[in-house]
Amino acid sequence: MGNSCFGLKERLMKRLRPLPTVIVIRTCLPQRRSRDFRVVVLGSAGVGKSALVQRWVRGNFREAYLPTIEDTYRQALGCSHKAGALHITDTTGGRRYRGLQRLAIARGHAFILVYSITRKQTLEELKPLYELIRQLKGNNPQKCPVILVGNKCDESRREVSEKEGAAYACEWNCAFLETSAKMNINVQELFQLLINFEKKPAAAAAPAGTQAPPKKSQIPKTAEKLLGKCIVM
Repeated sequence: MGNSCFGLKERLMKRLRPLPTVIVIRTCLPQRRSRDFRVVVLGSAGVGKSALVQRWVRGNFREAYLPTIEDTYRQALGCSHKAGALHITDTTGGRRYRGLQRLAIARGHAFILVYSITRKQTLEELKPLYELIRQLKGNNPQKCPVILVGNKCDESRREVSEKEGAAYACEWNCAFLETSAKMNINVQELFQLLINFEKKPAAAAAPAGTQAPPKKSQIPKTAEKLLGKCIVM
């Protein structure tokens, strides 16, 4: 009986023995949500919008022309940026999809307006798109930058001079570059302009009852030299 009492006591002690402590560590630190910086590329069909984007994203150039309805590209940025990635929307150049263009503009943070230096009509066709940007996003170029791009600058046959392109940029108070997706001229510089803008802190709003300082032109100095002075077309 003594042995049975001892066995019962041992089993009882095992049941009462404290279980090993399990420590559950939960991460309570707030998750950093990085938003994408949305860039919208606009322009007529055949001016080289897709070629510019693909040259920057993939580093290649496609000779064959394939019409685009709408393509999106996402390029990750470094940890020093406010945004997690550059989100590029390559829009259609046709007039059948104005609704898609309007939606892309409404969601965009910055805009690239592309024309071909070999076709002056493509530059003139940008004006309604520029006006739509300002209608939807406001007139402050610091909050919503626009870059005017004359593509195919490697072509010898010109219909738009560099001075004419710079004059349009002066009128619209936007940055200006001539590029060549085929020869990889100023493509990196174009997207670096946007990345530099994304890294800038937002401009502080002017106090109530005070007038905001005049906006500085975003035209590069090379374009300003071409113009000599601001020419309004």
